[in-house]
Amino acid sequence: MAKATKKQALGRGLSALLKDSSNDIKSVTNKNTNQVLGSIVALDLHAIEMNPFQPRSSFNEESLRELASSIKELGVIQPITVRKLGFNKFQLVSGERRYRASKLIGKESIPAFIRIANDQESLEMALVENIQRQDLDPIEIALSYQRLIEEINFTQEELSDRVGKNRSTIANYLRLLKLDPIIQTGMRDGFITMGHGRAIINISNLGEQLDIYEKVIYENLSVRETEALVRGFKNSSDKKILIKKAVLPSYLNSAKIALSEYLSSNVSIKNYAGGKGKLSIPFKNKKDFQRILNLLKSDK
Repeated sequence: MAKATKKQALGRGLSALLKDSSNDIKSVTNKNTNQVLGSIVALDLHAIEMNPFQPRSSFNEESLRELASSIKELGVIQPITVRKLGFNKFQLVSGERRYRASKLIGKESIPAFIRIANDQESLEMALVENIQRQDLDPIEIALSYQRLIEEINFTQEELSDRVGKNRSTIANYLRLLKLDPIIQTGMRDGFITMGHGRAIINISNLGEQLDIYEKVIYENLSVRETEALVRGFKNSSDKKILIKKAVLPSYLNSAKIALSEYLSSNVSIKNYAGGKGKLSIPFKNKKDFQRILNLLKSDK
């Protein structure tokens, strides 16, 4: 019990130190710096401004509400990271989802690590932290790598050391940015995988890339099938034959349209010789899968 009381008193002391203008920390050489930097401090949410260098541009509202509900029950388990701008003024470096979710439920403070960093260091920390997230799509990762190279002036070797990835892995992500923007959007939305993109990128002409992309989507081709299509396309004298889309029989095409509308999902149907075929129903996440499953069960 005594240890808990001592820990709480220390927390109040750090917060009080930050709000004392006579002891304001302005550099890493300040006498109070070691007391605050590296410690977790409860900061007022209104004292934290958004990060203009934030590489993430979109936040799923449903996911934010789920996180807000978790924070309401358990609190913020992982502190955010901020940099100090001035007296009792901070800027978010990482943890924007936690910050937004906390504001959503009306919290007044949030646990935070405080850093002393300039604009370039803040951008670097935000980008590297963004890359280490688990839910990034390949294009988001590629764009973060590109910004680190262009704005921080990292070489691919330096970037490899900083993010802990092989140089070849980084190069493969960066190559995805040579895809037509429509294909990049398709990858971000989950219509194709990075494996599909890596196959299509071997076609340099953007118009031909789109032709192959449309065939991949329409026929729901696997990565291996896409790789084979690209190889055949590059070696073929009559490329139009290869990218011609297979036409579904009318009964399958009407069923495909009806199912897609009913399930609110981009259903695909493959038709093989002998009347065989394959029906594919994509889903975005566990919740979307459960929604589709409930719709299918309701027809019993």
